[in-house]
Amino acid sequence: MGGVPSTPLSSQTQDTAEYLIGTFVGEKSFPLGSDFWQKLLELPFSLSWPSDRVEDACELFAKNNYYTRHLTKILIHLALCLQESISNSGSSASLNVKSLNAVYLSRVFLKYWIEHAKNEMTEELYLSLDENEAIPNKLSGDYKIENLVMRNVLSFIGTIAISPGTYVLHHELLDFLLVTMSTQLLAGPSPGPEDVNPFIDAIMGQDPSLVGQVVHTLLNNYMLRPHIPLNNATHSVFTGGSDQGVLQRVSSAAANLMLLPLTYLVSSSGDGSRSSLADISLHLLLILIHYRKRVVADDSLTDRSEDNASLDHMSKQITYFSENPFCKALENARDIEFDRTDIEGNAHNGPLVRLSFASLFDTLGMCLSDEASVLLLYSLIHGNSDFLEYVLVRTDLDTLMMPILETLYNASKRTPNHIYMLLIILLILSQDSSFNASIHKLILPTVPWYQERRLHQTSLGSLVVVILIRTVKYNLSKLRDVYLHTNCLATLANMAPHVHRLSAYASQRLVSLFDMLSRKYTKLSQMRDEKFSTGKGNVIEDSITDDMSAELNIYTDFLRIVLEIINAILTYALPRNPEVVYAIMHRQEVFLPFRKHPRFDELIDNIYTVLDFFNSRMDAHSMDGEWSVEKVLQVIITNCRSWRGDGMKMFTQLRFTYEQESHPEEFFIPYVWQLALSGCKFSFNPNMINLFPLDHPAENNDEEDGFEAGTEQHQSVDPSVRGIYLDP
Repeated sequence: MGGVPSTPLSSQTQDTAEYLIGTFVGEKSFPLGSDFWQKLLELPFSLSWPSDRVEDACELFAKNNYYTRHLTKILIHLALCLQESISNSGSSASLNVKSLNAVYLSRVFLKYWIEHAKNEMTEELYLSLDENEAIPNKLSGDYKIENLVMRNVLSFIGTIAISPGTYVLHHELLDFLLVTMSTQLLAGPSPGPEDVNPFIDAIMGQDPSLVGQVVHTLLNNYMLRPHIPLNNATHSVFTGGSDQGVLQRVSSAAANLMLLPLTYLVSSSGDGSRSSLADISLHLLLILIHYRKRVVADDSLTDRSEDNASLDHMSKQITYFSENPFCKALENARDIEFDRTDIEGNAHNGPLVRLSFASLFDTLGMCLSDEASVLLLYSLIHGNSDFLEYVLVRTDLDTLMMPILETLYNASKRTPNHIYMLLIILLILSQDSSFNASIHKLILPTVPWYQERRLHQTSLGSLVVVILIRTVKYNLSKLRDVYLHTNCLATLANMAPHVHRLSAYASQRLVSLFDMLSRKYTKLSQMRDEKFSTGKGNVIEDSITDDMSAELNIYTDFLRIVLEIINAILTYALPRNPEVVYAIMHRQEVFLPFRKHPRFDELIDNIYTVLDFFNSRMDAHSMDGEWSVEKVLQVIITNCRSWRGDGMKMFTQLRFTYEQESHPEEFFIPYVWQLALSGCKFSFNPNMINLFPLDHPAENNDEEDGFEAGTEQHQSVDPSVRGIYLDP
């Protein structure tokens, strides 16, 4: 019969799972209306196969599907079952069982096909029926198989509530979607017009209202974090015993058979309430919103000049990215408590999603140690102005800020991309003056995870300054990523004019940052001068000298930004920051070597204007005995009240903004798939992955987190998200 080898075929076993699976992958083709499909989908499977037999079955199925078209037929039956379930509000247990069996089989064999794709994907899948067989009339709409299946899968996810009876089916449908979209792994990091992603393209073509429902469901799953109802399983294959069903075994084996798990790519150790359904919902949402499809269009040019008459009908091809409705839906998400666009009467451009921003805010705060949650937060505050505004007006900013700062504090345990995305989030938030003011008003009783010293009654703003400076110092010694430096300093520069009562510790750290950078600058300058004097005319030495000069220019820029940060505090906020004045007075010698530097002289002059003012007040103050820190600080506080800024040169405030560069998809598409492969325990044949480079995990045994790998590790932070711009 062409079934799996060693499968006994007799009249007594023709209704067993062994026979049905063997027949399904075999040579005989069963029409859509055959009762074979009902037997296959209704039978509770109780048979387990070893992994090698699963692979044999997949290989045989791929060989015979050209004649049988059984993949198309089971996909159609999946669509039929889901459509009927939707009409019954998901209450039919028998329909759920049939849908589960259909989605299991479809997922297992589709995954095998995608991992072994050789030529045109849609041609190998044979997603069509024979000419003499038609799709049932009850399946209305587009008869293209991938569109038909995706519409019904998404409709079930978007319209049927998760309950004990539907939980497992919801989860399996999300797994199925992840598998169908994994065709992206076969393409390169830059989307091209020749990329073949039939199922995800079908998803992108769905009705905007359905897109909105799916985005709403995925976000709700992430926020509500439902767990599997172990006592409410509706099918024998979900029992916790040892007699698991063949489909479950097939699914599990196909997911792990001779495949290298990619858990070493991303470290995900969120402390929030873990939920498998929430995790896969988040990863699917990220894949959907960051998908980009490049399409080709003809642009006809007409040149009517006499010299170019022969080119009158010249045409050229242009490419562009089609609009992503899921990205648009996330951008259109509105707070269910207050929808400003409804009040103002503005029309929505694309699907509208309404949900609780409060729940989303709290869930993000709970889960920001997980990279996928960080990427969701970035996507929201960068793309959704309403959510960004909601975050900025919250009085409990520590809900988001504390896990962000704690993660930055533990940078050595995180991946570079994780750290960089957090810094971009801080940069975006720091562009708002109300945020910069609010974080200095919020007082933290204690910071238990900060180990270097005890921090009591410190402001959130002071803690941000401390952590950003600590990140710069860590980066200087470990990663040496110039963009990471720039992001940290850009955020500090945005905050500087709004600093209020910066703590003594944060003020000391700020001055010590200048000292550290100045020592590095001086050392580089001396080394360059030595190389220049001894290696002139030597090609290799000249190249080294040029590299040193380039690095010296970078440190010159860093020093100037730090000086501008200090200047902004002294110019706009000195009366409110006596501790900053004290820190500068205490370490005033570190500024002296740069007083005549052409890039720094005016900024240094401002600092010495402040120093001269307060030093003269100290000299005029009669003092019995030694000066103590408290006494010096009291004199500073007293004279801050009379400070008028006389003699200070005014500079334009530095204001940095973040913008994505022209091709962010080259970073985000590989990144979201790395997160999905790790976080959802979804493995894929590494030999077929072209979306991102793979290194064998054994190469990083000593540095499992991937953050301590020295000067080369920073290359994993893609320039597509390094768009920092200085406002004119």
